[in-house]
Amino acid sequence: MNFGIAIFPSKKLQDLANSYRKRYDAHYKLIPPHVTLKSTFSSTEENIKRISAILKDVSKAYEPFTLKVLKVSTFQPINNVIYLKIDPNEELSRLHEALHTEELGKEKPYTFIPHLTIGQNLSDKEMSDVLGQLSLMKFEHEEIIDRFHLLYQLENGTWTVYETFLLGEDR
Repeated sequence: MNFGIAIFPSKKLQDLANSYRKRYDAHYKLIPPHVTLKSTFSSTEENIKRISAILKDVSKAYEPFTLKVLKVSTFQPINNVIYLKIDPNEELSRLHEALHTEELGKEKPYTFIPHLTIGQNLSDKEMSDVLGQLSLMKFEHEEIIDRFHLLYQLENGTWTVYETFLLGEDR
């Protein structure tokens, strides 16, 4: 079974991202706007219980933090992806690192660039047009993040929450 770990921002920020994702992101129907903390990994049901216990400990060790959207950016020329760039603050970076340990799997397929994807798999022309329009707009948003989620992938490709972990909470 496939799992991942992500942050879901506020409804306000999700609505903003979805206003673009509907048109420019083929994954729009598969998962809400999110910040990926740990990319897709495979696990068994038995092993995920152990991982869940580790994630509870991680969540207790980190406090809620401010998530700031700075602007629109892109991964071009590597990928035709447009995203809302998130300020890579220390707490977010440390949380990301804490989810890449021996027990949880160290592999990181990408350098951690916190972002919310709003468009992907675009043609070069479409990429240029959309990025040109969006770069003229102001994207500034700030909110407190107090939780992260362990997700699992259903057979139809959609992602859903397996468990939620509150930051700084001693449960």
